[in-house]
Amino acid sequence: MINKVILVGNVGKDPEVRYLEKNVAVARFSLATSERAYTNAKGVLVPEKTEWHNIVVWRGLAEVVEKHVRKGTQVYIEGKITYNQWVDKAKVSHVATEIIADTLQLLGKKPDEQPAPLQVEYKESASEIEQLPKAGDEDINDLAF
Repeated sequence: MINKVILVGNVGKDPEVRYLEKNVAVARFSLATSERAYTNAKGVLVPEKTEWHNIVVWRGLAEVVEKHVRKGTQVYIEGKITYNQWVDKAKVSHVATEIIADTLQLLGKKPDEQPAPLQVEYKESASEIEQLPKAGDEDINDLAF
């Protein structure tokens, strides 16, 4: 079976980066993807539609995000979709849908508006991703994201 997500979009706000035990970096940010407006066969204008995605990156990829990604940055993301459920200390149930990114490429112009795109790409290995904590793990849910 395949669980693969590919997204190209704009970062919605500056990433939140935390360091866990053993100096393991984790970054979270929202990503907006849009479908352009169009006129259908009956002449009706279908408005632009924007979807928001919760992106999580780990270790070296999180460090790249911390250094180079800001609100408005256009990025290419590859990863897998996860659905996590947990009950917090107050007995409140939560559900999180997240994209765990294993590849990120910065697109668009550099911040100083040079015409060439900033090409920074990092890919996590499969063994690193399998060892990552999941939402619902105590140390992850205590983070103030």
